[in-house]
Parts: sequence; C-alpha cells; structure tokens
Amino acid sequence: MSAATRFAAALATLGLLTLTPPTRAAEAPLPPPAVDIPPGGPAQETAVFAGGCFWGVQGVFQHVKGVSSAVSGYAGGAKETAQYRIVGSDTTGHAEAVQVTYDPKQVSYGTLLQVFFSVAHDPTELNRQGPDVGTQYRSAIFPQSPQQADVAKAYIAQLDKAHAFDAPIVTAIEPGKPFYRGEDYHQDYMTLHPTQPYIVYNDLPKVIALKKAFPTLYRPDPVLVFARK
Repeated sequence: MSAATRFAAALATLGLLTLTPPTRAAEAPLPPPAVDIPPGGPAQETAVFAGGCFWGVQGVFQHVKGVSSAVSGYAGGAKETAQYRIVGSDTTGHAEAVQVTYDPKQVSYGTLLQVFFSVAHDPTELNRQGPDVGTQYRSAIFPQSPQQADVAKAYIAQLDKAHAFDAPIVTAIEPGKPFYRGEDYHQDYMTLHPTQPYIVYNDLPKVIALKKAFPTLYRPDPVLVFARK
C-alpha cells in the first residue's frame, strides 16, 4: 500500500469522527479576495506561507489543484540558522514556512490566500498554533513580489472589515525574506505519518476541511516532494 493510499484511508476514517476543524471558516469558506493577480505571467509562480507547524500547512497545499510543489522549510531569519534544532529555540526570527509552487492559470495567488486563511491555520492566534507556541509558529505571509504583498494586504483588510473572525487577524506580511528548504525528514510528513497522534488531531482535520470547503479545488492524491511507493 502506497503512502498516499495509507493517508487516504486514514483521512476517510477520520472523516467519520467529530473533530473540530482548526478555523471558523472550515465549515463555510471565506469569500474570495476582491483584489487578485490576473493570470498571464510565468507558467509557474511561488508563494510562501507560515501558519504553525509546517507539516499541516504543507499537507493542505499538497492537496490543492494547480499546485505542483509544496516544500516545508524556514523563512524570516538567516541562512545559517535555518535548521530545525536551532529554529526551535525561538531566537532566530524564522517561522516554519511552506513554499508553494503553482500554475497561476489553474489557481490564483488570491485563491491560495483564501485556502490559507480558511483551512490551513487560525490567523487570529498570535505566535502560536494549537499546542505549538513561539514566534516560529507565527502566522505570516512572505510575499515573493510587490503584487503578492498588495493582494495579501488587501485581503486581510477585506476580512477584517467583514469581521470574518471573532478576533482580529494577526497575520504578519514580511516581504524580502528568503525561504530555506527544511530537512528531508520533514517533507511529506502528513502523508507518511497519517496515524501519528499530532497529525490526527491537528493536521488531518485541515485536509478534511479543504475537501468540504473547496470541493472543486481539492485533489485526492497529494503532490509529494519525494516520489514514494
């Protein structure tokens, strides 16, 4: 049985349970951004998001149609400190982040933001997500272009104006900070370890929420960093 098949089986089993999704928007998706980047540029673009432990954020975007790669890593600090054991000290400025490569003709940057805020994490939690506490687990967007920064700022303002959440959005927008790929053992972690308790209670509900909130965007087989049988 392949890793993806084991993950799908765990997902189906978990779907029968009554776990609370990670965000208010999991039952009803947030509205799409009023401001977005129109298609017509390069065939592949990148976006970088941070929303707590990168296992769950990576797992969500690996199930989004139009995404060709989602890689766990670090953003916000220096190259020399982009290592898991150092980032965990909460002294590096890094956040656990995910670099998403996508086809803007299939899925827009604005739609990725919609997924990020709707199901990938809780944007109202400051310097934490669920059981994980520290600035390395902060909610942050690392724009890869001025256009991405403009769309992200406009979307946060749109959501705040609509009172989409019961608490203020604390997501930081941090342009100009490079992304550094994380260690191999962190890649595809959700798919490879679907029955691990942390994954079951913190991350699999996010993928279930993605499937429910964005059925036309959901891809059953995740796009993996490493091809595995």
